[in-house]
Amino acid sequence: MIGTDTLDRVIGADVYDADGDKIGTASEVFLDDQSGNPEWVTVKTGMFGTKESFVPIRDADLTNDGVRVPVSKAAVKDAPKIDTDGHLSPQEEQELYRHYGMGAGDVRTDTTRTDTTTTGTAGMDTSAGVAADTNRHGTVGHDTSGPTTDDAMTRSEEQLRVGTATEEAGRARLRKYVVNENVTKTVPVSREEVRVEREPITDANIGSATDGPAISEEEHEVTLHAERPVVEKEAVPVERVRLDTETVTDQVTVDETVRKEQIDADGDERRGDTPRR
Repeated sequence: MIGTDTLDRVIGADVYDADGDKIGTASEVFLDDQSGNPEWVTVKTGMFGTKESFVPIRDADLTNDGVRVPVSKAAVKDAPKIDTDGHLSPQEEQELYRHYGMGAGDVRTDTTRTDTTTTGTAGMDTSAGVAADTNRHGTVGHDTSGPTTDDAMTRSEEQLRVGTATEEAGRARLRKYVVNENVTKTVPVSREEVRVEREPITDANIGSATDGPAISEEEHEVTLHAERPVVEKEAVPVERVRLDTETVTDQVTVDETVRKEQIDADGDERRGDTPRR
């Protein structure tokens, strides 16, 4: 059961039906003028919370998740459209009881909206003809989405802060391996060839020519020489190779979506109608 000491937990809490389906968000609590007990809670429903419906809170339970009421979500959706400003008249309250099937015997007297920041009920000031809206914080008006703290709301927005973080982007390595390459070079080589020379008999060589038998057989041999290419391989150092790093700077455009709050003031013109009791 929900009492007046837990109303600050009710305002702004999620409201669930008997099956656990979320109905909306609790907006205001209405107290019975005679008993002072919570009797009704207005619940904001719809996609943007623009619709408010009366829901019985007398037999509701307050849990860590929110408020669980003993009615269905469909019943709240089809609840009678009643102004949430001021008192609930007996006729309006009877219409709500009849809609939720709570019986005519449960009808109470006038029911008044309460502000969780005050003690007791927030009734109507009949002498002035307007509703009194005061609280212990001394603020103008009250917060309909939760406990009243002050008379202003804070607008916040996200700001984009872009920095840099160093991370591993890849690796580079040196690897030495052996490949075969054909090398062609031209080398001059020389060789000896036989050339037959003939000379006539002269006084200078007559002695050598007549040395030996007049008629005979003999042989003369000459050794011929030739050069051939000789190949040798030698491993010699030709260069030193190492890895080093250098820093280059690129321009990167960051495109991100940030959220910011906007505050609009909705004015509600008051006509000269007599406040409802």
